[in-house]
Amino acid sequence: MKKEDGSRKGVHLKRKSALWEWVESIVIAFILAMIIRTFIVQAFKIPTGSMRPTLLEGDIIMVNKFIYGAKIPFVNLRLAKFREPKRGDVIVFIYPENPKKDFIKRLVAFGGETVEIKDGTVYINSQPLLDPVFSRIYYYNRGEFANDTQKITVPKASYFVLGDNSASSQDSRYWGFVPDKNILGKAIIIYWPLRRVRIIK
Repeated sequence: MKKEDGSRKGVHLKRKSALWEWVESIVIAFILAMIIRTFIVQAFKIPTGSMRPTLLEGDIIMVNKFIYGAKIPFVNLRLAKFREPKRGDVIVFIYPENPKKDFIKRLVAFGGETVEIKDGTVYINSQPLLDPVFSRIYYYNRGEFANDTQKITVPKASYFVLGDNSASSQDSRYWGFVPDKNILGKAIIIYWPLRRVRIIK
């Protein structure tokens, strides 16, 4: 009889141990997922057509968060940058007018540079952007920061961004500049749907 009780006790302990291992595995997986999402890569779904034809509504993309120095939650600090943002990068950032929203646009100008849109072409410091990433797009003079008679100077530690679908994009032309502290990362790849899988350029 004693042997049977001991056997049952052993089974109970084994079941308890298996349950604890299962819970422990879930907790570890959750922590790792949060670390990866916060500091390395994060998935975003494209809600609008403001970046057409580069990105379409419904595309799910991966964003590299460590390349510009990932933001550390709850404090105004960043990890070390792998590199600085470059002109032409497609970036994800916290929308300056509503911190609960994330936007995605193409980086056009840096702090201290002047921006002008004239006859569909973007001019930086009075020089046209001739890189195919920009020259293939006709940019419209719309919004407070992009009428056809003004040059806008980008504030220090800020960026001027535009959507590739210039006819239908709420971007820096309307609301101004993106502070460096708002940058979340660089869009690197479309991974869903499968027919759309590609590196983002």
